[in-house]
Amino acid sequence: MLQLTKRTEYGLIALSHLVDRRGEFVSVREICERFPVPRRLVAEVLKDLCRKGLVESQRGATGGYALSRPAESITVGTVVGALEGEPRLASCHVGDHPAGDPCDVAGVCPIRDPILRLRIEFWSLLERMSLRDLVREPARLPVGAAPL
Repeated sequence: MLQLTKRTEYGLIALSHLVDRRGEFVSVREICERFPVPRRLVAEVLKDLCRKGLVESQRGATGGYALSRPAESITVGTVVGALEGEPRLASCHVGDHPAGDPCDVAGVCPIRDPILRLRIEFWSLLERMSLRDLVREPARLPVGAAPL
């Protein structure tokens, strides 16, 4: 099943904390004191997000990281894409392999197009959800409903 990497999970956790701080620069130490996440990995992820232009950094005693633009304009898809690329649901996506299509049943495969549609819909959902949406009060699941 599709699963985000720990790196992306920690990146989203760190970014959610930056959303709550509304433009203030926040240290990696503060994030890791608030959430039990590995300091070194969070620092690496935030540096990568800084290189991608999603956060900005400031050195010094009052330094740290802050969102580079409003939380409403940064999508979860942008963050996922920056940290791990677009998700793949199957190995048969056209263009994913430089040597052509590695699948033996590509020409007659009954699931290729539906899986591609799922991938597009999933990616579209990530692109519609902003960091602001991510930190809002989570929707309550109906009694008996299983979480995704």
